[in-house]
Amino acid sequence: MLRLLLRDDQWEPIKDLLPSRQGDPGVTVRDNRLFVEAVLWIEHTGAPWRDLPREFGKWHTVYMRFHRLTKKGVWKQIVERLCGEAAL
Repeated sequence: MLRLLLRDDQWEPIKDLLPSRQGDPGVTVRDNRLFVEAVLWIEHTGAPWRDLPREFGKWHTVYMRFHRLTKKGVWKQIVERLCGEAAL
């Protein structure tokens, strides 16, 4: 069983920053939150991406999504909303 890090009050301000698939909002929200949890797990543990638990999905898929969103500046916006400007 995974130990999740993100509380509901932390998820609310960032959930709209993540792109969603048209027509399937329930699954998309769950997938987006699990994706954020995967990135937080990597940050929290300091583990390499290849050690990401399978419950989060395929490590390479999660990494590639993280990389694309980083290039688009989405992760900077997430950090700003969660931690404020001082965290950058």
